Amino acid sequence: MRINKNTNYFLYSAGVLLIITAMAKLISACGSSRILQNSDPVFAISFRSVFVIVGLLEMFVSAVCFFSSRLDFKACMVALLTTNFFIYRLGLLLVGFHKPCSCMGNLTDALHIPPQTADTVMKIILAYLLLGSYASLFWLWRQRKTTAITPSN
Repeated sequence: MRINKNTNYFLYSAGVLLIITAMAKLISACGSSRILQNSDPVFAISFRSVFVIVGLLEMFVSAVCFFSSRLDFKACMVALLTTNFFIYRLGLLLVGFHKPCSCMGNLTDALHIPPQTADTVMKIILAYLLLGSYASLFWLWRQRKTTAITPSN
């Protein structure tokens, strides 16, 4: 199967973005910000626990992006993770939580980034990863389908 450079670039960039956001969550989880003790409005566990769990999941998917040789598996893992992020964002809306997502924890405070700016950046990253992973899966499916139809000599 011919390897698409755009898919490889996307999956590598996804790995980079996921490791950055994972580190931000894990660093924030080690902080002392009061929000870390608050309950997440969707999962009803502390934000600290959510940051640790999600940070570790992002690290795992990032490692898959860097070390797996199967493009379809990489794209599927990114799609699965980002679909869950999208559903979480919908869950926040459904429970009436309209504050900026605290996805980056108190790291935004340390970097003097306004919460709304961080929230917008995270939405852009989510859209990039979600659309890119599904586009990659579609491209790989089409390529596999074309390869299966083409007669071999």
